[in-house]
Amino acid sequence: MPSISISSQKPRLSFWQIWNMSFGFLGIQFGFALQNANVSRIFETLGAAQDELPILWLAAPVTGFFVQPIIGYYSDRTWHKRWGRRRPFFVVGAILASIALFLMPNSTALWMAVIMLWLMDASINISMEPFRAFVGDMLPNEQRTSGFAMQSFLSVWERWLHRLCLIY
Repeated sequence: MPSISISSQKPRLSFWQIWNMSFGFLGIQFGFALQNANVSRIFETLGAAQDELPILWLAAPVTGFFVQPIIGYYSDRTWHKRWGRRRPFFVVGAILASIALFLMPNSTALWMAVIMLWLMDASINISMEPFRAFVGDMLPNEQRTSGFAMQSFLSVWERWLHRLCLIY
């Protein structure tokens, strides 16, 4: 595989360019919020006892444990002529997460819901890991802290919006 070099001269981005570059992270956090808010109820509706929920929930962190390093490895070594290094993973992750978010509440059996949890968590991780690396790809060293801070801000903002929606 040919090595890919990225110029060390990266243009300085404005606040709004960093905002736009990081905004997808907000969507990723909404996906996790929907997952956390609804999966236990879906499992219980499909017949899982409360004492079985922890073992069923174990699928999500175990999936992330394996998926994130694999996706990180491949997103570092992938180059698409039109989309670049990270964007193909954003698209694939978003499509798979959308499918899982649609199918999970419509699951007819507990095993199907567990598979959808795995798919949802894996697909969210497929998008999330390259989003973190995207900051390093796009920003010069002196702006990376601002890029990561923007992602953190959007994560916190999502939690605030999610709680606000639960109130009303």
